[in-house]
Amino acid sequence: MSWTFDSRLEFAATIPSRYYFDAAVLEQEQRDVFGAVWQLAGRAEQVREPGQFFTTTIGAEPVLVVRGNDGVLRAMSNVCRHRAGPVAKGEGKRPVLQCGYHGWTYNLDGTLLRTPEFEGVQEFDRPCLPQFRIEEWSDLIFVSISHAVPALADFLGDITRHDFRGYRLAARKDWEMNCNWKVYVDNYLEGYHIPIVHPSLFREIDYPNYRTETKRWYSIQHAPLKRAERIRVSESGSEVSYYWVYPNLMLNVYPDNFSTNLILPLGQGRTLTVFEWYFRDPEKVRQEIDETISFSDEIQIEDIEICEAVQRGLASATYDTGRYSPQRENGVHHFHGLYAEAMGLCGESASRPQ
Repeated sequence: MSWTFDSRLEFAATIPSRYYFDAAVLEQEQRDVFGAVWQLAGRAEQVREPGQFFTTTIGAEPVLVVRGNDGVLRAMSNVCRHRAGPVAKGEGKRPVLQCGYHGWTYNLDGTLLRTPEFEGVQEFDRPCLPQFRIEEWSDLIFVSISHAVPALADFLGDITRHDFRGYRLAARKDWEMNCNWKVYVDNYLEGYHIPIVHPSLFREIDYPNYRTETKRWYSIQHAPLKRAERIRVSESGSEVSYYWVYPNLMLNVYPDNFSTNLILPLGQGRTLTVFEWYFRDPEKVRQEIDETISFSDEIQIEDIEICEAVQRGLASATYDTGRYSPQRENGVHHFHGLYAEAMGLCGESASRPQ
């Protein structure tokens, strides 16, 4: 069955199930989805001083982020120009960068410094490490291996009105689950399942007034609260904002803290979610942090259970595509439109998502 994205929410069908199983689809996603936009790579505190570095992967590309002696923050290929060994591992601080395979050494700006036992090589053009785009917002570092994506400020749009500078990492948890990464993103992007899957969260929010607002590259779930007992709010506000940034970043904003959820494919049927919580003074609010994480864990366990069940359901011979609730699933439809645009699945008459 062929499928193209229909921009008309009331007529559209969801992504066919094979896109949640096919290894060839994931290979294309690494290039055309994850490799084509900004990705959250790390934190500014990891690379504040010259020589500090950390490594990550953007799409399928090994990436090294390092602060040079000139104070410039750079994102470079973490692949040695000799025989593709790793230039760095993990994170830390070094005066130079040395490949863990044959000891080729690079300056912090990516220029090649030393090549042991390489005398006699003819017509050798000393290669530098390729560099990628890197930008910073609110002490978070983003990297893009694509030169076609808009500037980070344009990509994030109104999200940049929030200023999280000075917030510090309070906790991190990694969760692995047996589902495709898109199953988890689909689930995050709608509150439709909250009354059934999350009874404790349902008691906290004003579900009839829960709504999703879509922008070019992100969406916002506005969650007004009716009885905030486990979600902490300020006297001046009674709404929580859940931002999703295409394709795989969630930003959950509360009055005195925020958290990020980064969704990473481990395979076509396996996903890693990285949760990080940020507070201004983590040491002073340890009890509040523990309570926040406890409630988050409860919700996450419920989400993992339903996402893994959905993954099994997608494998059914009786199922291929579904339909969207116009009242509740415009955020999922928005994601599928961006995804279809990246994967070449938009029909001629289908406009790109706004």
